[in-house]
Amino acid sequence: MLKYLDEYRDSTLCLEIAEKIRSMSTRPLNIMEVCGGHTMSIRKHGIHKLLGDNIKLISGPGCPVCVTSIRDINKVIALASVENAVICTYGDMIYVPGTSSSLAKTKADGKDIRTVYSVHDVINFAKEEKDKNFIFISIGFETTAPTAAAAIKEAAKAKLNNFFILSLNKTMPDALRAVLADEGSIIDSLLCPGHVSTITGTGIYEFIVNELGVSCCVSGFEPADILKAIYLLTEIHEKDKKALLNAYTRVVKVGGNEKAQKILDEVFEPADVDWRGIGVISGSGLALRETFSKFDAEKVFDVTVEDSSEIPGCICGDILRGAKRPVDCTLFKKTCTPIDPKGACMVSSEGTCAAWFKYGEE
Repeated sequence: MLKYLDEYRDSTLCLEIAEKIRSMSTRPLNIMEVCGGHTMSIRKHGIHKLLGDNIKLISGPGCPVCVTSIRDINKVIALASVENAVICTYGDMIYVPGTSSSLAKTKADGKDIRTVYSVHDVINFAKEEKDKNFIFISIGFETTAPTAAAAIKEAAKAKLNNFFILSLNKTMPDALRAVLADEGSIIDSLLCPGHVSTITGTGIYEFIVNELGVSCCVSGFEPADILKAIYLLTEIHEKDKKALLNAYTRVVKVGGNEKAQKILDEVFEPADVDWRGIGVISGSGLALRETFSKFDAEKVFDVTVEDSSEIPGCICGDILRGAKRPVDCTLFKKTCTPIDPKGACMVSSEGTCAAWFKYGEE
């Protein structure tokens, strides 16, 4: 397996692909890498420095923690005050600032906040500690949502009465439509997330090509994967054509993972949801169906959520739309750092600001 992965990290191969891209590129091409995982990999390996002057890479809204609205962050913090509640979440969420607090500060105040690696960790907690109410903060796109759906079904089968989720899950297509439909959009092509596409298949991007006239290429996350995808997008752009391409065929298929799609549809239904930096997008969220409402933390627990407000000067929302860069923010690397973040883009391991801070601005 390591050999298999190393083949996609071979520096000689990557430099050869980059040289072909530079030789082929004759006119400006703006590519948005949708996923924060791509942003991190691009910055870590210096891919953005290998493409020549014509190709510009722009970060997009594919960081689930970053696009979570401040109101939803406040909601999570409010749930921590429920009697006997235990908030369970992935590590990225701990330091995301809400209006006046964060889960890290809430934990310091004595609330039971636990970092988990899997929702099934939370299922095990609930089975072992019957006197507590375990609330899993389910955050992510189509990639991770099936695991939450499976956990809900497991909890129902085990008749657990102390396991709940707050669904902050989102789906990708309509957010991409919103970003590309913005009158200020300069995006010519999309580098589409391989892990999301593994679940959904490539068909979810067809409307982007056919209706919006923007080419799409699904990519893995290794350097050679990304460079191959950029090569294919450059090639089609130079021909003045639009196309839906797949540079990750070893993993992503046209139909996706039908089993995962089925369980998602069984447990969740589309819901209107607020995206940070974009606003409310109809049907772009995943809410628990009525059949599983007993596990829905939002319906079970009545909490007062603090009014939402952005930290003055934070432009995380603009960065998520690709309208601005981290260096355009007056807080970046000054008052906003990984140790003291002012916005989610500096907190998440897939955040654009975190990537630029760690690997350099240019």
